[in-house]
Amino acid sequence: MGLQCCDQGMTTDIVVAGAGHNSLITACYLARAGYRVLAVDARPIPGGGAATEEMLAPGYLVDSCSTGHTLIQGNPLMTGDELGLLAQHGLRYAHPDPVAHVMFPDGTQFTHWLDMERTVESISRFSRADADAYRRLIAEWRDVKHLFNRAQFTPLGRGPSLDAMLDEHPMGNVWKRRRVMSSWEVIRHEFENRYVRSYMLWQAYQTMVRPDAAGTGPLAYSIIGGRQEKSWSIPLGGSGQLTDALVRCFESYGGRIETDVMVESLILDDGRCVGVRAVDGREFRASVAVLSTIHVTRLTEMAPAESWDEAWRYGVATYDPGAAGSAVYLGTTVPPVFETPDGPVSAVSAGYAGWPEDMLDHARIAYDGQWQDRIGFLLVATPTLVDPSRVPVPGHHTVKLLHTVGHVMPEDRRYADVMATRAAELRELTRWMCPSFTDDVVLAEYVKGPVEFEQANPAMVNGAWHGGDRGITFSGPQRPAPGWAGHRTPIPGLYQTGATTYPGGSVTGGPGRNAAMVMLEDLGRELL
Repeated sequence: MGLQCCDQGMTTDIVVAGAGHNSLITACYLARAGYRVLAVDARPIPGGGAATEEMLAPGYLVDSCSTGHTLIQGNPLMTGDELGLLAQHGLRYAHPDPVAHVMFPDGTQFTHWLDMERTVESISRFSRADADAYRRLIAEWRDVKHLFNRAQFTPLGRGPSLDAMLDEHPMGNVWKRRRVMSSWEVIRHEFENRYVRSYMLWQAYQTMVRPDAAGTGPLAYSIIGGRQEKSWSIPLGGSGQLTDALVRCFESYGGRIETDVMVESLILDDGRCVGVRAVDGREFRASVAVLSTIHVTRLTEMAPAESWDEAWRYGVATYDPGAAGSAVYLGTTVPPVFETPDGPVSAVSAGYAGWPEDMLDHARIAYDGQWQDRIGFLLVATPTLVDPSRVPVPGHHTVKLLHTVGHVMPEDRRYADVMATRAAELRELTRWMCPSFTDDVVLAEYVKGPVEFEQANPAMVNGAWHGGDRGITFSGPQRPAPGWAGHRTPIPGLYQTGATTYPGGSVTGGPGRNAAMVMLEDLGRELL
């Protein structure tokens, strides 16, 4: 990627602390506006959660965190290709079909297709009423998604609010109620069949936010709506290809990146942030501004308490990091294959959908941080089904088993033992769903739990992937703290982006583009 080092104590216009996909997006817009921008990151490679690494064996490219990039597809960054990532910097996406395939606890299966009519037909096998409800749900989401996208990809306080836009919509008051409902309340109201409810919950839980949390109602629409339109979009070559394209864009405008820089503290001059200091003593100073994507709970510890106002301190003290995750990465000679009455099915996005009560319990216990022995949810990702470039041997695959867990271990059990047992259980569950996926097809395995995720990326506090819970308490004007949802912070010269800022985690690019708009506005410039 042509990563460049800088001299100790150098000064540039803008220093970016953290090189995840959001901060790189901000950095690209700033560099394009003519500012000298330096990004530093604690990891050996940039990208944060959007990274692809050879974790199993040479040539086996594995997404170490995110795989699906559906939510970023609605970002003007992509729809308008504002930075040329698609046209100039080599970023390409696949939109797999089928969209998803799941198995339920009794062995019944369901396939979701990219073709709307085929999906409706699949649902009608369970319930004709639910098939009609699904068609209506998708149509109603398509009618308002432009309003939700406009709100999501615009900084709070700039332009009309979502409520104001909904005031002008014929179903605006209905959507105002849906906004504050939980996704489970939406699903329970719209669908009657147990299997259909389970599948819709399985999709709504893809952002790892418990489906019974107030304010998650839109996830019951946006996740499935995005899947129906674009499937589970994945970058060809791996999730890190988004990062690589951003790095190429950034460097084309003169931007520079330095890795293996663990930021220890903020440098303040008369109360203003003028740089960051690394654990090894190096200082990176900025003459214009500093942008952070450091998790807010850690960022707040990097400056004296009196530097932050009371609302910020209270917001951070009460901020919930969200549910932790675990992953089993596999290199295999065959993909997971589901045997169905209609023949074998494989899907890039597949998994186990427990009954609604099981998934709700699973999500709630994981949210509380507690370990649980039962499994109510599993996502099985096999991107090599549509992207063979990720493996060195034709016919081989990379498979990722994703699961939410509590980060607090049982007192009488060792962490390593608990994670090894859970990995074996997830493989056994996958083998139950896909009988041909036996131990002898596995070439290599690597397991990561909450501890390993946080060690690899300090922004994943407690091993949580998405930067914080997205229930109503930590969304919109409350993210990350009341009064500070607009990317500015109480410290002059310091801005914040990343998953802890509006609109939140997952690969959306929203926090990155929004932060760029705010910073450029403060500098008297425009985004485009």
